[in-house]
Amino acid sequence: MLSPTEAQERAADIVARATRAGADAADAVFAADASTEISVRLGELEDVGRSESEDLGLRVFVGQRSASVSTSDLSPQALDALVERAVAMAREAPEDRWAGLAPEARLMKGAPPLLDLDDAGEVSPAELRAAALEAEEAARAVAGVTNSEGGGASASHSLWALATSHGFAGAYSTTGYGLSASVIAGEGSGMQRDYAFTSSRHRNRLDTPAEIGRRAGERAVARLNPAKMESAALPVVFDPRVGAGLLGHLTGAISGQAIARRTSFLLEAMGTAVFAPGITISDDPHRPHGLRSRPFDGEGLPVSPTAIVEDGVLETWLLDSASARQLGLEPTGHAARGIAGAPGVTTSNLFMHAGHVTVATLIGDIVRGVYVTELIGQGVNGVTGDYSRGAAGFLIENGEITRPVAEFTIASNLKDMFANLTPANDLEFRYGTNVPTVRIDGMTVAGG
Repeated sequence: MLSPTEAQERAADIVARATRAGADAADAVFAADASTEISVRLGELEDVGRSESEDLGLRVFVGQRSASVSTSDLSPQALDALVERAVAMAREAPEDRWAGLAPEARLMKGAPPLLDLDDAGEVSPAELRAAALEAEEAARAVAGVTNSEGGGASASHSLWALATSHGFAGAYSTTGYGLSASVIAGEGSGMQRDYAFTSSRHRNRLDTPAEIGRRAGERAVARLNPAKMESAALPVVFDPRVGAGLLGHLTGAISGQAIARRTSFLLEAMGTAVFAPGITISDDPHRPHGLRSRPFDGEGLPVSPTAIVEDGVLETWLLDSASARQLGLEPTGHAARGIAGAPGVTTSNLFMHAGHVTVATLIGDIVRGVYVTELIGQGVNGVTGDYSRGAAGFLIENGEITRPVAEFTIASNLKDMFANLTPANDLEFRYGTNVPTVRIDGMTVAGG
């Protein structure tokens, strides 16, 4: 695999070719990835996968017209043809007065921050296989587990570079490791499945295979013999595994594209209380070895920790340059760029700050409610905020998590859910988006 410096030079070279071919402006991304994945089932090797890729994406501007092209053929002849095609396409494209590169004055200057995203490790397929086998074995050893969907382990090394015609060039590399187990408990129609996984930029920060396996097995067994829920308005408590999805609905609603198109249920919410007082939601691209850390955004702008919600109040939209121009604002450093197409927006290490009460206190006064560990379906309307999802989890009775329950629906509106949300103090940074256990009062629970 190329070094970051070589990847940066590749991106800068195609940009220079584009400007020589008649583009008024251009940017390019180079992405390379090498990954190995091992899966096992019932103690036997099931699959070994190895993938390697190198891709180059080019976006060119002719006036206010633009076009994007991409290729995995990096030969000089192919790149010359790619540039010619891109410029010709841009000349025939419709004008877009909002399109363009990021403001030159806002580009990141100097050396990028050191985020420790690459541990320079090498993992053999044999080591991955051993870890996957150990995780599955630990899961199958849990009493009540009757079958397995398998264990898996993976390792990857990735490289990403961006260059623009108005002065930015940067690159960085990352490593990534994953370990998972998924098993089945029970027999016949009463079978239940569950899983556990861990991922990290550094291999030594993964949970152990034994921990992952035990967690998967215990979760599956705990779901056996679920009861049905009655229909009622009840407190709903979200396990951190599923509660993180609530922040996904928030960021979708405050993306520049949604605001510019007026297709968001939070359209008029800037500067107003969206959550209860005391709730803060932050985005931290500088978190050392974070799963979504990055030194600059998809347009070459510097990134920095941002309070998206502070003391319950919505503080910012998420803007790339195009949506910022359309709204008469400044880009926020949240641009995301793929190989093909124009930038969109994304967050980095997004998280809700921990609350001040333990999980036991959070649920202690709930006479009857539900603790949700799985959500099913995509019944969320980003325009109205209406929320309706299938769910499974556990009954809360007299302040205690008791019996498993399944085949019920939880429903409300995201505005009401955000306003009535209370976080516990158990925040852990395990995923790209993290929340503590959260409680939302007054949701409608509909039994199956």
